This record gives sequence, structure tokens and C-alpha cells, in this order.
Amino acid sequence: MSGKPVAFHPEALAEAEAAISWYQARSSHAAQLFVTELDKAIDAVAQSPSRWPVYDKASRRFPLRRVPYFLIYREMEAMIEILAVAHGRRRPGYWRARRYG
Repeated sequence: MSGKPVAFHPEALAEAEAAISWYQARSSHAAQLFVTELDKAIDAVAQSPSRWPVYDKASRRFPLRRVPYFLIYREMEAMIEILAVAHGRRRPGYWRARRYG
């Protein structure tokens, strides 16, 4: 991966790990698909962070293609911070306080 470095908010990392575990309990193939989609999303955001539209003020949202999740991120001067790995149909906006922490 090139482009800006990407860092995960600790809660976003926990969300990604929980999603991987959930998929793994059902199918190793599904878990691998999730990881692949997450890796592609991280690479795309690192390469071109302003490509995706502003979502909820200073953050942006990248939809994962084959799983119902979004990367919610913000571009900072020196890096990209992943604020949430959010399921598309659960608790919209729960991650908003992370922008200020």
C-alpha cells in the first residue's frame, strides 16, 4: 500500500475484529471475503482519500463492495484515520464522538 498511512481508531479495530470473528463462526470463506474487501477498501482510501463524498461533516464513507459494511474515515494532514468499520444497517452514527477523541 502506498499513499497516506492508515491508522485505526481502537474501537474501529475492535469492530473489524468482531466482524471477522462473526464471519469466521459461519464460514471461513465468508471471513476471508470480508478481510479481502476490507483490505481493498483500506488501499483505495489510502490512495485517494478525497475521492469519496463527505459524510457527516468532516468524515467520509467508503462502502465495502460485497459485504454490508462501510469504512468511516477522516483525512488528516499526515494520515487517514479509520473511525469505524460500521455495519450498514446497525446503529447509524454511533461512531460520531470518535472524531473528537
